[in-house]
Amino acid sequence: MISRRDFLQASMAASAIWGASGFGNWGRLAAQQVLTQDDLLSFETFGNVSLIHITDIHAQLKPIYFREPEINLGVGESRGAVPHVTGADFRRLYGIDDGSSSHYALTYNDFAALGKTYGKMGGLDRIATVVKSIRADRPDAILLDGGDTWHGSYTCYHTQGQDMVNTMNLLKPDAMTFHWEFTLGSDRVRELIADLPYASLGQNIFDSEWDEPAEDFAPYKFFERGGVKIAVIGQAFPYMPIANPGWMFPEYSFGIRDERMQEMVDEVRGMGAECVVVLSHNGFDVDKKMASRVQGIDVILSGHTHDALPEPALVGETIIVASGSNGKFVSRVDLDIRDGRMMGFRHKLIPIFSDVIEADAEMTAAIDAERAPYEADLNEVVGTVADDTTLYRRGNFNGSWDDLICDALLSERDAEIAMSPGVRWGPSMMPGQQITREDIWNVTSMTYPNAYRTEMTGEFIHTIMEDVADNIFNPDPYYQQGGDMVRMGGLGYRIDINKPIGERISDITLLKTGETLDPSKSYVVAGWASVNEGTEGPEIWDVVESHIRKLGTVSVAPNTSVQVVGA
Repeated sequence: MISRRDFLQASMAASAIWGASGFGNWGRLAAQQVLTQDDLLSFETFGNVSLIHITDIHAQLKPIYFREPEINLGVGESRGAVPHVTGADFRRLYGIDDGSSSHYALTYNDFAALGKTYGKMGGLDRIATVVKSIRADRPDAILLDGGDTWHGSYTCYHTQGQDMVNTMNLLKPDAMTFHWEFTLGSDRVRELIADLPYASLGQNIFDSEWDEPAEDFAPYKFFERGGVKIAVIGQAFPYMPIANPGWMFPEYSFGIRDERMQEMVDEVRGMGAECVVVLSHNGFDVDKKMASRVQGIDVILSGHTHDALPEPALVGETIIVASGSNGKFVSRVDLDIRDGRMMGFRHKLIPIFSDVIEADAEMTAAIDAERAPYEADLNEVVGTVADDTTLYRRGNFNGSWDDLICDALLSERDAEIAMSPGVRWGPSMMPGQQITREDIWNVTSMTYPNAYRTEMTGEFIHTIMEDVADNIFNPDPYYQQGGDMVRMGGLGYRIDINKPIGERISDITLLKTGETLDPSKSYVVAGWASVNEGTEGPEIWDVVESHIRKLGTVSVAPNTSVQVVGA
């Protein structure tokens, strides 16, 4: 007798052959330099339930460039497994043609050159067109927002998230979960969710004083679709007070809470759920481990780590879908639910090529209205990207945007060493592109932006680096707390990613002098995004703008200051 897992594996194989697994049809068309909206949106409707997943938009209302990571290393059981495969290896794994639009959308190689052919991606008005197209085909499709939506831009900062709430309401999501939203402050989050016409979910959001589920966030919501009773369980980012300032949301605690997740799955199954979907902001590796520990989940819609995968991953009988970031992709997942079980699925990672997909007029008007009061500031030109430079952020150890920010901290704050957080959000910029104030805010916007200047001993700097490295390279995904390695300006170092905490970082060197970092000596350090309350200093966007204005044309040399061992 064929097992349910065999059914799901057959679905994955059929999906790949049919070409609905993300790159399939549009990848082949792109190799011939032909892309149409109909091709991008084509989908052979399947089963009786449709899910639409968007996540990690980071307040990017307009089309952007976004370069995928060159280095994304996995450790332990994740070593060499997706999403820790990049570049040519990624293309070989999925059969992607060099030079195709899927090459451009999903990998980093030849990014600037291919960008001239394929252009910008994303834009909420293009996403609206895709969502409306799916709903025209299946009107009762469930639209789910994985969070990191109310954060990451000039207008989002100045409206305290209202621009994103107003525009997302036009998309009519059915539910969302949360991460960076909490850095607006708990009062503002409660104010916004009180008026949301859709569910605010987080089974792992607790009252910090009483260690009870927070009343402001439901653990799950039921939907009746296609004659099927579906439960969507929310999973907010588990490590909020570690990765972000806990003083901004002191009433709440988080955590993975997979035992409670099992309780919620059992509870909704007992209430008649025939399909269980988890809307997650755990990050992909954490979701894989959770899927192995919690029984009864059919689908995990994964967010936080910004991975875009052409095919779902299968863990036991759970499929995990990763839909990218910054509005580059929308995932459609059709499910065949029979006799209370998911017996098959069809999936497509839809690339939002903004020159191909027509903008939805209603959403365009709404976006323009939100931006109108700020247009002069948004469009002010500050500098130009040099012809030899692409500005990008993603990568485990550095990115050219981060190198530029570190250079600004060193110069503008008169420091010996700079530290910049290894966040994964922020669009890329192409050679020759004008840098506007909006572009700077897209990579620096947050509610704790002060650029501090302080003294730290070499020993303390080393400790910080070890702690952050363990957040990334701990072999247990439940101890990986998100983001990439802290970016170091003025320092070079060696890292062995397979060593335990306290032993990964060595050979720390001051790049200016070639001297070894002295554990007992104090150094002047500049940084930003401190989680400590009361941090003083100018706002980081002003620091970066001042630096770029002085440079005029920004050229960032390749960064070879980090030696990686054990990759």
